[in-house]
Amino acid sequence: MVKEDHLAQSAWTRDIVSIRVTVLNDPYEQTTMAPAICAGVGVHTGRRVRLVVRPAAAGQGIVFVRTDITDRDNRIPVSGEAVIDARLNTMIANGDDVRLSTIEHLMAALSAMNISNAVIEVDGPELPILDGSALPFVQLLDRAGFRRQEQPRRYIEILKTVHVEEGDKHAALMPCDRFEMRFEIDFPTPVIGNQVIDFVVDEKTFRSEIMSARTFGFAHEVEALRQAGLARGGSLENAVVIDGDEILNPGGLRMEREFVRHKALDAIGDLYVLGAPLMGRYEGYKAGHQLNNKLVRALLAQPDAYRVVTRVPDMAMAG
Repeated sequence: MVKEDHLAQSAWTRDIVSIRVTVLNDPYEQTTMAPAICAGVGVHTGRRVRLVVRPAAAGQGIVFVRTDITDRDNRIPVSGEAVIDARLNTMIANGDDVRLSTIEHLMAALSAMNISNAVIEVDGPELPILDGSALPFVQLLDRAGFRRQEQPRRYIEILKTVHVEEGDKHAALMPCDRFEMRFEIDFPTPVIGNQVIDFVVDEKTFRSEIMSARTFGFAHEVEALRQAGLARGGSLENAVVIDGDEILNPGGLRMEREFVRHKALDAIGDLYVLGAPLMGRYEGYKAGHQLNNKLVRALLAQPDAYRVVTRVPDMAMAG
């Protein structure tokens, strides 16, 4: 059974503080207007899956449902603690060990489109990769439409810097009055090299600069993954593939610095497992899903590093 308010039930909930946040958008929660359906193959399983995004009640959060499983609890509420594997993608599970992988691109779209509540039905173990970016998921949400809900939206305000690292890779969350992100990658191949992006995370910027950036990989790694039973659904239609100093995709890149833009896209999705948008600045250097989840867990382990706040309309605060 899904709790009506998964934020209120999580380990990190404390009293909600009402504040005036002039830099944020609509202060109320939002869901979709109607269901929307898509289908595609999972990048690792190669299995064709059908996905339905449905409206959800205020306060419910994002809940995935494995409709192909009927012998036990098939609902997986998203939370930082629900992530059980983040090596190649972000995988979540519930208490009955029902699992779902590769949620990060849809989670990024939900975050950027300000969707607080949704029930997402999937008839397989992995979300479809579609074209390897968040663009098809944004188009799916656009088709569904958006409906405002009469419940103040919650935000996670970062109060103290939280930092994690693994070797030369590191990621941090630090105080800021809006959601900002800086991401830097550094690969020895001249096709990628050193790339940096620094931006305010909002719907406009996501649509224009982030959502179309595709996942990427190297040809020699793809072959190794397939021998390990992974990347069965990967192709030039859903990933940028690099072989030595050459991009194998006939059309090349979609945009300048597509590689670092996609890493930022992943980070937005990985951070939205917290269940609410951030008021803080994320900085990542060569970070991936695993380090992002390590950062999420480090934040949740430090109750004095953040607080949950709501934006209250100015008129409601008058007097």
